[in-house]
Amino acid sequence: MKKYQDHFFKKAKQEQYPARSVYKLKEIHNQFKFFTRGQRVLDLGAAPGSWTLYAAEQVGPTGVVLGVDLQETSTGFPPQVIFLQDDVFEPSPVLQELLQIHSPFDVIISDMAPRTTGVKFADQARSHDLCLAALALARSHLVHGGRFVVKVFMGPDSKALQMDMQQSFKTVKIHKPKSSRSESKEIFYVGLDFQGAPV
Repeated sequence: MKKYQDHFFKKAKQEQYPARSVYKLKEIHNQFKFFTRGQRVLDLGAAPGSWTLYAAEQVGPTGVVLGVDLQETSTGFPPQVIFLQDDVFEPSPVLQELLQIHSPFDVIISDMAPRTTGVKFADQARSHDLCLAALALARSHLVHGGRFVVKVFMGPDSKALQMDMQQSFKTVKIHKPKSSRSESKEIFYVGLDFQGAPV
């Protein structure tokens, strides 16, 4: 197990990403063709910045990636990235303005996770709440036909979240990246072809 973890950790260091989580997004992109040049991307829970960097590489200099996190990051980003230390669910006037300027987004990605307590059901419930909040944001700021990926801690509410997403996306897939630690309860729900908020 340790070798498996070390492989992705070392690879991230070699490829100059701040965290091994980048390989989860790479797998999702490779499987579902998430990104194209020139897209507008909103990255929720962006720190320390691996997903933001990878998205920026994929959309290129004509795209825009808006990364938001409660935590600051020291990662250096290319010019197409705007990183803001902010609460996307209670946005500051600056973030509200940026959301207005760059909406609708082609892709919204969320690697958000709650501060874990070690109490499994409590952590799963808090993860579910974050996912619902991210989905509500996607329904407000995603372009028709857009894409959404959200990290979920598997639990009793997971099926309900999937069914909720199915009201807004033509296709909803479940993805467990190979780069996720095998003991991790995280999975990713992938929403393809956004159809709008349910009536």
